[in-house]
Amino acid sequence: MIKIKQAVIVEGKYDKIRLESLIDATIIQTDGFAIFKDKEKQRLIRRLAEKNGILILTDSDSAGFKIRSFLGGCVPKDKVIHAYIPDVLGKEKRKDAPSKEGKIGVEGMRTQALVDALSKAGVFYEKTLEPVRKVTVTDLFEDGLSGGDNSQAKKKSLLKYLGLPERLSTSSFLQLINTFMTYDEYKSAVEFCRKEWENG
Repeated sequence: MIKIKQAVIVEGKYDKIRLESLIDATIIQTDGFAIFKDKEKQRLIRRLAEKNGILILTDSDSAGFKIRSFLGGCVPKDKVIHAYIPDVLGKEKRKDAPSKEGKIGVEGMRTQALVDALSKAGVFYEKTLEPVRKVTVTDLFEDGLSGGDNSQAKKKSLLKYLGLPERLSTSSFLQLINTFMTYDEYKSAVEFCRKEWENG
């Protein structure tokens, strides 16, 4: 697995699935052109960019470049890294026919081509000698954010306080929490919201 510090932005769920077998990083899918109108996801991407930067890895067709250009304009230029896959003609195995331009996208790209694209983008990661305390599923349970009375409402209020989408699954929530903040910052946010829960 290649550990990448930046959040990686891809077009669709199959691109995300493909990369999850190769890299250790926060991966966000744009759902194609839906990103143009999805203000909530745009805010999320801007926040990820502020924290560690983003790496954009879209298909090499015109649609991929439109999405890339749009995302590049949403965040400061110094927070964006572009990785490009080569133009390879063909089709993905799951598809009956090639795409409009006949190019293979991220999901169908050979592993070495993806590794080369990341290498050319100059993506580096930091290793820390000290193990980092991460927020876990157990923490969420103990803090009343899962598996208990009003846990959904509590989780929703915490997500609102943190400026994160309220529809996040528990796994996505954990991934983003551990991307944005330290364990201590998470606990501080929970304590702040606990006052609201107790008074509500």
